[in-house]
Amino acid sequence: MFCSTSVTVHLLRGLGALTLVIAAFLLEPFGMIWSGLALIAAFLLMRGCPMCWMMGLIEALYERRKKKLS
Repeated sequence: MFCSTSVTVHLLRGLGALTLVIAAFLLEPFGMIWSGLALIAAFLLMRGCPMCWMMGLIEALYERRKKKLS
């Protein structure tokens, strides 16, 4: 497994990434460098594309459910 099994941590990473994506659009008037850095940081928090983050969330939910049933 590549991601944390903690759903809370996963959701917090997603919230941070979403905040950085919004910041990238708001930082556009200050230059492409700041927008680009915010987008790179968002992709690092998501550990890839938004779909990768979503699949990691589904995997974390599955692992959490599997632990409860055991």
